Amino acid sequence: MNERRQKAYPRLTHPLVRDSHDEEFRRASWDEALDRVARGLRRHRGAFGMLSCARATNEANYLAQKFARVVMGTNNVDSSDRRCHAPSVEGLAATFGAGGGTSSYEEIERTDVVVLWGSNARVAHPVFFQHVLKGVQAGARLYVVDPRRTSSAEWAEGWLGLNVGTDIALAHAVGREIIQAGLVDETFVGRATSGFEEYRALVEPWTLSLAQKVTGVPAPAIRELAHAYGRAERAQLCWTLGVTEHRNGTDNVRALIDLALLTGQVGRPGAGLQPLCGRNNVQGAVDMGAVPHRLPGFQDVLDPDARLRCESAWGTALPPHHGLDLAEMFEEIETGGVRAVYCVGEDPARSSEGDGGQTVRRLKALDFLVVQDVFRTSTAELADVVLPAASGWAESEGTTTNSERRVQRVRKAVEPPGEARGDVDIIRDLAGRLGHAWAYADAEAVWNELRSVSPDHYGMTYRRLEEHDGLQWPCPSTRDLEPPYLHGRLWEDDPARRGRRAPFGLVPHVPPTDLTDERFPIRLTTGRRLDSDNPLVPGGSSPSPSRRGECVELCPEDAERYGVVVGEKVQITSRRGSVVASVWIDTALRPGLAFTTLRVPDDEADADQQAPAARCPIAGTAEYKATAIRVDKLPLVTYVG
Repeated sequence: MNERRQKAYPRLTHPLVRDSHDEEFRRASWDEALDRVARGLRRHRGAFGMLSCARATNEANYLAQKFARVVMGTNNVDSSDRRCHAPSVEGLAATFGAGGGTSSYEEIERTDVVVLWGSNARVAHPVFFQHVLKGVQAGARLYVVDPRRTSSAEWAEGWLGLNVGTDIALAHAVGREIIQAGLVDETFVGRATSGFEEYRALVEPWTLSLAQKVTGVPAPAIRELAHAYGRAERAQLCWTLGVTEHRNGTDNVRALIDLALLTGQVGRPGAGLQPLCGRNNVQGAVDMGAVPHRLPGFQDVLDPDARLRCESAWGTALPPHHGLDLAEMFEEIETGGVRAVYCVGEDPARSSEGDGGQTVRRLKALDFLVVQDVFRTSTAELADVVLPAASGWAESEGTTTNSERRVQRVRKAVEPPGEARGDVDIIRDLAGRLGHAWAYADAEAVWNELRSVSPDHYGMTYRRLEEHDGLQWPCPSTRDLEPPYLHGRLWEDDPARRGRRAPFGLVPHVPPTDLTDERFPIRLTTGRRLDSDNPLVPGGSSPSPSRRGECVELCPEDAERYGVVVGEKVQITSRRGSVVASVWIDTALRPGLAFTTLRVPDDEADADQQAPAARCPIAGTAEYKATAIRVDKLPLVTYVG
């Protein structure tokens, strides 16, 4: 890690308190710190928000959402992963009733076609990509849909370089071609889906020629993908931020799911839909109920039976309505609806909202802010009380859940430094000070309570997790194991066993909000590199940066057009602001397209700040992938004397 970033985020080793907003932190005992937190939160029980963390264990996330609902009486609980994974969860849940990927990683190795859509998995998800390579080596055909010709595309049979923000147009063209070519699985569509005729009418205008004009993908390439996917016995469709981080991210996901419904590529071995998560426990945070509309086990807060199950276990009545998501909480800070925030492992001042000074101003406007973290983050610097936490992966016991719904044990390897304590212990003791005596002896006791309220996790005892090296949900039995794929019910002959039909998502193509023009002629898109996902903050700079560092990447033609060379600093300006970044030249880019990771730390500024404020109305995800910018050379400075 560079020296500046080390100084910015030192490890927390003891509690810190501030006697007033104008004073500096001072060291405190745990008793004093927790008493202060209890007093601060007690005053704001009706105006409270909880931020949980996708890098913490399942057990920590479970207790965080329980704290919000039971101790503070609110469903206002969420995390910064609202910005990336929420559209996948919402899209899958709307179609199938469950917000998780439908397949296992092992099935990728035994499929016939793999489509990576908006995912450079070789760089961003290298472990998953090893499974993809095994599938390719076994004969699977790989197609990559991405504005950039990424390193993943080097292994592909076909690369579809679409224009940023045209995913739905391309998906509809693929769907239309599948219909026109007679490749629809009519039996599956007729028995297991709804809305097909409406879908057929929706995609009918999206001819190959129109799609080529809108998406920039040659018509033969679209046709090839449609026929490869439609004719495959088994196919896997995988996606990540390139699909979700748009103002219509949930609609993008629905458009991809439609292709699986059209061809029956779901609910069978080797066939499925796989959203790829960025952080190690994104799926687990959702599964544990650390979201405003779901209880543990992905049960709807509005479901009276689900609420009763939790109320019986927790001994309290729960709010029978959805809470505020991350963006809504910050809006409520402006109006006074949220006056206190308990932030566990998140750093919204640095990264979550991507609106720069606005987020900091809102956090400063709170009456009370408590931060529980491993590092002294930007958000911690604004807090009234800071609680030092143990790391969720090396200093804690518990579990996490990966992108294939696999729950795995996490074991404590080392003791946390100084007075740092585990998240579970801190939340438990704080709840006790607020009148709730939670007698959890350890993380396993927390997990067993989760099992009692989540039918999908009931069969996952710690012993079985160790015995099987992890288990996928649903796992309702302590004896049997479910298939590694979801939604096999859709293939049942008996309508009663098939259950609810999977509806086609009737979503229109909508272009990006921030259009390019003569003033802002370059489309900036963002993403991850292998070394750009700092464990300190989402999308942060690397602890071991690549030789190029953080930069803005241009194609050779654009670099020549602007007269810039590798390493030269330029000013990147959008309609919302400017940052300074070094140039890197990448032949994977096309003219008019620039790329950067989510941070430009050399300038200590967020590339996210350049992004339009438009958000997905369903998932709340901002449009980070489609910003119109211009690139300006910086003036040459001459020093005299």
